[in-house]
Amino acid sequence: MEIQRVQLNELLKNLKPQKVTLLLGARRVGKSILIETLLQDYKRPYLYLNGEDEDTHLLLAQRTVSNYTRVLNGNDLLVIDEAQGIPEIGKKLKLMVDSIKGLKVLVTGSSSFDILNISGEPLTGRSITINLYPIWQGELKENALQIKQNLEDRLIYGSYPELWHLKTKDEKQHYLNDLANSYLLKDILILDGLRNASVVFSLLKMIAYQIGKEVSYNELGNSLGISKNTVEKYLNLLTKVFVLYKVSAYSNNLRKEISKSQRWYFIDNGIRNAVVGDFQPLALRREDDKGMLWENYLFMERLKRNTYKKSNPDYYFWRTYDQQEIDLLEVKTKKIQAFEFKYSSKKTPKVPIAFAKAYPTATFQVVNDKSYLDFIL
Repeated sequence: MEIQRVQLNELLKNLKPQKVTLLLGARRVGKSILIETLLQDYKRPYLYLNGEDEDTHLLLAQRTVSNYTRVLNGNDLLVIDEAQGIPEIGKKLKLMVDSIKGLKVLVTGSSSFDILNISGEPLTGRSITINLYPIWQGELKENALQIKQNLEDRLIYGSYPELWHLKTKDEKQHYLNDLANSYLLKDILILDGLRNASVVFSLLKMIAYQIGKEVSYNELGNSLGISKNTVEKYLNLLTKVFVLYKVSAYSNNLRKEISKSQRWYFIDNGIRNAVVGDFQPLALRREDDKGMLWENYLFMERLKRNTYKKSNPDYYFWRTYDQQEIDLLEVKTKKIQAFEFKYSSKKTPKVPIAFAKAYPTATFQVVNDKSYLDFIL
């Protein structure tokens, strides 16, 4: 299977002197492979460092221009893989790009760098962020028949690049369990110095059964024996390490609209299923579970599509107190596109009356098993 990562061109385009290019995404989404591909064709000298290697920490520890000039030794490109492990990396990179003429820096990370103050104050105006997600359908060279045949696999096992090299269902399940249980929680535990991985995992499991539904921080906290604020903090950390994605309620302050709620999606269906320990085929799943997998898959494929095509709307859901609702709104320059997700094309819901009245210029579309390819590609 040929996979062409769209973000390779974006990386090449954005490598510029006196700039730091940040390539961000969860562990194992293919950041290192992307960097390797880029460096194979890079014609000038470069220095490659691994941010998880103690020697790299020692090399960059002395924050002086003379040290960094010596370390770079005439290379005009510095690449640091998994840079979030390096203390004060933001300040170090700022000193380098401000002081060493002609230097281009490319940095990858599996946690959103604002926690570590990278894209915060130190690199304001000096950095560009490029996000990388698990494989997007548009990166695969599949014909219409192959896409249809592989859909169930994507809904259950997700789209992590290494899955394409695994032949059996057992291998795929083992890989995803390993990824969910070790790598993805590794970052959150490092970032926040958390001692209790089991609470975070229990929280993730509860979210996994509420995809596309509003979650109550109070209820989650009571079930886990932690405070509402701690629940919110953990969920925000899980978005920082690219495990979850948050969508808020849309409201124009109309009387019946919900305005302060959130829904959460998993960055990848395979991780969601690993968290709940369920890789059963669709035929054996409850209808509501099938619906959650479908909604999660569609939302993430749409997010990848929009990110890679540089069409970045704001994402919301919409609901009223009397239970009229729409799964997804995309809002851009005051234009509203509304989407309702239905796994089967046998049901075609109508636009809710309250929504049509409140937002007469908005478009409305049902995304089902017959129409979804236009939506995600």
